[in-house]
Parts: sequence; C-alpha cells; structure tokens
Amino acid sequence: MTTESVTREQNPDRFEITVDGTVAGFAQFTETGTQRMFFHTEIAEEFGGQGLAGKVVQQALEQTRADGLRIVAVCPYVAKFVTKTDEFSDLVDPVTDDVKDAVRAAERG
Repeated sequence: MTTESVTREQNPDRFEITVDGTVAGFAQFTETGTQRMFFHTEIAEEFGGQGLAGKVVQQALEQTRADGLRIVAVCPYVAKFVTKTDEFSDLVDPVTDDVKDAVRAAERG
C-alpha cells in the first residue's frame, strides 16, 4: 500500500505530492495581492499515469480557496483542470499581462 501526501513548500513556492516519502511532482505558483498564479505542474516520469497531477492540483486549489485567494491558471494543466469542473469557477481570474510579468519574475527567482 502506497502513501500519498500533498504539502505546501516554499523556496520555491509549490505544492508537492510525495509517494512513500519520495517527491513525485509539484504544482508551482507565485502570489501577488489576492491571487495565487499556478504556472508549472510536473510529475516525475516514473510516477506518470497514476493520477498524481490531478491530486496535487485538486489539493492546491482547495488550499487556495481555504487561504482566501483567487486562482490564476497560467499552467496548461491547471487551466484544463479548472475548466473540467465547476468546483473552482467562482475563484478563477484571467491571465493578464500583469500575471505574465509576475510569473516571469518568479521563474527568474
């Protein structure tokens, strides 16, 4: 039996999913004001096909709601995820030029 866990990490800001204590993937974000902008989701190749991307994104978005923040889905996976369900539609903001600038700054570190 495998154990999966999602945690919020910092430096860089991201939600990580672990499987039996090994980091299997993450959903990376940056924040400005009231928005949490998700710009990269990745699952390690050896963990592919297990639905882990959906699990980490689901929990990341649930925590974003709990934190009182809005969601900006820059990452194509997150964008597809939020369009497939109405669960988070009330929290989704569009990707603007300001969002793109914030993401570029976050990617540079």
